Amino acid sequence: MEYLIMIASDESTNPARGTAEFDEWMKGWGRFNEELTAGGHLICGAGLQPTATATTMQKMAGSPSRVVDGPFAETKEQLGGFYVVQADDLDVVLGLAELLPLPTGSLEIRPLTLRV
Repeated sequence: MEYLIMIASDESTNPARGTAEFDEWMKGWGRFNEELTAGGHLICGAGLQPTATATTMQKMAGSPSRVVDGPFAETKEQLGGFYVVQADDLDVVLGLAELLPLPTGSLEIRPLTLRV
């Protein structure tokens, strides 16, 4: 079965790109990616640009769509990236998610029903 792991954290706590701290932080993500690949779990994954680059389209029945700058939800955590993984069951995915090098944040895990 395939699962989506959505990664949400406070993006203001991430180290700045181009710094030694960022390079060190990324090493942990590289090791995690290698672990997923070696275990045959990785289908795809990506990090997202900061929320300042976001565009949101709001759709409401009977009204034209509205496009606004920025993320839709105002929360303390922002969607920062995702993985699509393959595993026999949710317990395996929970074990993989536990290995994510994310010191604080939330992981939302959902089974996929259709991939195009």
